[in-house]
Amino acid sequence: MLDRIKAVYLFINEQETVSTAQLAEEFGTTDRTMQRDLKVLEYNGLVMSPNRGKWTTTAKKVKVS
Repeated sequence: MLDRIKAVYLFINEQETVSTAQLAEEFGTTDRTMQRDLKVLEYNGLVMSPNRGKWTTTAKKVKVS
């Protein structure tokens, strides 16, 4: 699960703005599973949803290893 969440963050960062449906399709999950993953990222201040259903990364610095 953590590997997927990390991959989701990197994908959003690369694409700049994506929808929940795009993410679910890209990672082969349901929309609900993707929403749970996005909530983890949002809770940690790494992504935000400026428009309903669209996601983008925040300016928070992240060290990806």
